[in-house]
Amino acid sequence: MERLPEYLKRPIIDTDKTKTVRRILKDKHLNTVCEGARCPNKNECYQHNTATFLIMGNICTRNCKYCNISTAQPEKLDIDEPRHVAEAISELGLDYAVITSVTRDDIPDGGANHFAKCIEEIKKLSPNTKVEILTPDFRNNSKKTEEKYNKNSLDTIIKSKPDVFNHNIETVRAVYKEARPLGDYDLSLSVLKYIKENSDIPTKSGLMIGLGETTEQILETFKDLREVGCDIITVGQYIRPSKQHLEVKKYYKPEEYVFLREKAKEFGFKKYQIDPLVRSSYHAKMIME
Repeated sequence: MERLPEYLKRPIIDTDKTKTVRRILKDKHLNTVCEGARCPNKNECYQHNTATFLIMGNICTRNCKYCNISTAQPEKLDIDEPRHVAEAISELGLDYAVITSVTRDDIPDGGANHFAKCIEEIKKLSPNTKVEILTPDFRNNSKKTEEKYNKNSLDTIIKSKPDVFNHNIETVRAVYKEARPLGDYDLSLSVLKYIKENSDIPTKSGLMIGLGETTEQILETFKDLREVGCDIITVGQYIRPSKQHLEVKKYYKPEEYVFLREKAKEFGFKKYQIDPLVRSSYHAKMIME
């Protein structure tokens, strides 16, 4: 592969603001997906006094081939974490917060109640702060029902009343099993569909491009997401975290994102963020304004 194109490179920013964000996160013993997934927008977000909080530890039970987060046996949940997240958000003065997590297949409800507790604690300290959650698929591990998702987990999420429900489709169907061996494309669609059909919470999803998909397959994914009522979509370039991860098959040019934005509008997405360095929580507040 060619070297990383210039339009995908980000300058290093280190200011009093970025240092403050890192200090608060360290003091509260909190993880962020910004650090764990080596997000290219990390310093820009820190500069704007924001971060995407990564709850339930920094070890994932899945083995996605594009992700930099470690896979191993996770630690026990930190019962104080929801309060610490809320305190950090209050100290940072955030009016829009994004909470995501590793996948915890080892927990019966997949961590849905932990998400709910985070939202509850945030609303206690910062009642005017809007909360977007970016969740795993809450896969149903029981053989007692044919439903792929854990209905009780999704009901817990709905009752917690997040302002936006985000669950990433991640990639197109054709390369899904290579990229996400333990994931399920149709399961992710059904999760988004369940939230849409059983609540008035805006739904959001995102995908990476550059893993070998075709333009037609990207548009098929747009269609699939719209058919389950997904309101908001994000699309950005996959950047290989290390040589142990999937190779980049293509670096999309800036003008190709213009085409995808036009198509997202045609498909009827209410809001969309489609650019080379877009990630699922990038400019999350701006999208909703």
